[in-house]
Amino acid sequence: MISVTNLSYTYPQSSGPAVDDISFEVPKGEVFGFLGPSGAGKSTTQKILIRLLQGFRGDVRVMGKPLEAWGKSFYNHIGVGFELPNHFGKLTALENLRFFGSFYDRPVRGPLELLRLVGLEEDAGKRAGDFSKGMKMRLNFVRAIMHSPELLFFDEPTSGLDPVNARRIKDLIIEQRDAGRTIFLTTHVMHDAEELCDRIAFIVNGKIALIDAPKALKLKYGRRLVRVEYLNGTVREEEFPLDGIGNNEGFLRILREEEVQTIHTEEASLDDIFIKVTGMRLL
Repeated sequence: MISVTNLSYTYPQSSGPAVDDISFEVPKGEVFGFLGPSGAGKSTTQKILIRLLQGFRGDVRVMGKPLEAWGKSFYNHIGVGFELPNHFGKLTALENLRFFGSFYDRPVRGPLELLRLVGLEEDAGKRAGDFSKGMKMRLNFVRAIMHSPELLFFDEPTSGLDPVNARRIKDLIIEQRDAGRTIFLTTHVMHDAEELCDRIAFIVNGKIALIDAPKALKLKYGRRLVRVEYLNGTVREEEFPLDGIGNNEGFLRILREEEVQTIHTEEASLDDIFIKVTGMRLL
């Protein structure tokens, strides 16, 4: 669905490239995460892919066609959820969806159905300008999926959302993937990336440092240990090698004789891996 080869982009009056000779591919039906700190090149890459930025160097193909060969029909095939929602503030949520839905040359889902998906049906008649940041983000999300596009771009889709609504949005992203759609997700929230993405790319200073599946990264960089906390007068903690754990007498003794509080494998978090690979923190 997306093929990028030797992509570079430098903003006017900038001293260096925002995106520096990056290459990657995203197959159909994959959630591909682009992870990095602010200013790393995530949003610039996304803006190129959705044709908001021109003048890039390199080869970019979307759905098998060179990006520059696409006309206006391109926007019938993609949906975009920006980090900063952009609606008409004087129009209601319902009016906004009806207006933007009229742009597409393909069927769109009913606006009330869309609002119901994200818990905004009771606010259908409320002006978008009076919405909170979280409400605007939810309206933004359904605007992106209203025409059932084959390719979706989301930039920090859970930004400004409480845990309940963040869960709602993540479940809807999973539904889109299960329906066969391809999703390009930019974020600095590692927990979202780990939960949603089939593969992730780490990008720092405009360069891709690594591309792999979250599970493969955690196995590669994690410690193969099991940590057990148990109560013996006070809470105590011991670590055992994961290999051969079923025959480890010390581990088995604790299971038999002690009051076990927790058992955890010592997996590396994506935050830990990002720091180890790039030497930077996601701030």
